[in-house]
Amino acid sequence: MSNAKTAITPRAQDHNQWYQDIIVAADLAENAPVRGTMIIKPYGYAIWEKMIAELDRLIKAQGAANAYFPLFIPESFLKKEAEHVKGFSPELAVVTHGGGQVLAEPLVVRPTSETIIYDAFSRWIGSYRDLPLLINQWANVVRWELRPRLFLRTTEFLWQEGHTAHATPAEARRYALKILRKVYVPFVEHSLGIHVMSGEKSESEKFAGAKTTFCIESLMQDGKSLQMGTSHDLADHFAKSFNVRYLNDAGQLTYVHSTSWGVSTRLIGGLILSHSDDKGLVLPPRIAPHQVVVVPVVTDAADAAFTAAKKLAKSFPKSYGTIFDERMNLRAGEKFFEWEKKGVPIRIELGPRDLAANVCVVVRRDTGEKMTVLLGDVKAKVKQLLAEIQTNLFERTKVRVDGQSVTADTWEAFVAAIEKGGYVRAFWCERSECEASVKERTKAVTRCLPFDAPVEANDRPICVVCGKPAKRKKRWIFAKAY
Repeated sequence: MSNAKTAITPRAQDHNQWYQDIIVAADLAENAPVRGTMIIKPYGYAIWEKMIAELDRLIKAQGAANAYFPLFIPESFLKKEAEHVKGFSPELAVVTHGGGQVLAEPLVVRPTSETIIYDAFSRWIGSYRDLPLLINQWANVVRWELRPRLFLRTTEFLWQEGHTAHATPAEARRYALKILRKVYVPFVEHSLGIHVMSGEKSESEKFAGAKTTFCIESLMQDGKSLQMGTSHDLADHFAKSFNVRYLNDAGQLTYVHSTSWGVSTRLIGGLILSHSDDKGLVLPPRIAPHQVVVVPVVTDAADAAFTAAKKLAKSFPKSYGTIFDERMNLRAGEKFFEWEKKGVPIRIELGPRDLAANVCVVVRRDTGEKMTVLLGDVKAKVKQLLAEIQTNLFERTKVRVDGQSVTADTWEAFVAAIEKGGYVRAFWCERSECEASVKERTKAVTRCLPFDAPVEANDRPICVVCGKPAKRKKRWIFAKAY
């Protein structure tokens, strides 16, 4: 359990180093020998397993079934969808040799699975009775990353990717939005405790090969936005490339309309950036591998307080994943420091004096608040505190978004707001030239057109970049991003 790394660079001093230090101090992951890859350590993987369990439940509730498709994809498959291959070509890892021989056809290491899955769908779908076909896959993917950062951008990462086929364009769009609204938004907000903005991506920011990309975005502590998940309406683009057709009830062959959607281990990076502090990782209870740690404050395992602490730890529900820290080779303060770094939501301290007074000390990780609680009341108190911590973490992220979102109607106001960090709401003509200009001049990008963006009363909204008429009377969200 112990980690030699103790110093965490303050956020205000060097935010990037603070992020890296949190990962080391909490023992989440480390860089692997191949540049851009990572080794996820047991504690980091335990967090991912908690995410998998809840996401898998939510995905299956929407009718999708899990399957698995190969890691290697024939290069010719990617070339069948021109926009798709163009979008992914710079990131591809390609295998040209196998078994000591040059391969007849190069194989692409899976960057995403649309091509190989829709090839399978062309065999699995025959009539309207086979629709909708709803498939999810838990897998790893490889995208050759030039500027890697643990969890946020790695050459290989873990994710789930859903792929569905539907009879009509309307059904596909509805399902893509359903995944966003009934799986991703509730998971990130209720389980990860992170407030999100949801909306539609611009043409240049959408997934390669999609008709429309929907997304969830969240504002991190440094004022940058992180894309937490995406869901794509693929229309019939891949169906036409892979001849995925069905016989409708009128006896006509018709192309299916499809969706794809995914979230990844990037969510762990989002957890760190959203909640953690200069003491270490902060975890929301619903995703913490251990919601409670009980530390006996004794120098001898024969002490009655040690036995009482062990009994207390065993009394909590199994779902808490309670840890009893019985190590005697560390001082109590060293244990406190370690569990703070690992972000355990609640720490309980019990020493001889506490036992004599029939109390224990309960410490909240999110606020640092310490309270003395009667041993007979501690289980009820912990249950209450876990709910309060989960809510508090979410509310803090909501306050952050509300406090760092501004409206800009001029280029000067836009630039000033972007420099301060946070979300900037502005009208835009939706021309790619203006979008590219924003990125070049401010390093900010369009994040989304929010679903809840109001139609404004302004009769002649103008683009904040070029001053020409805006395409809509709704404001886009701009921000610097990860």
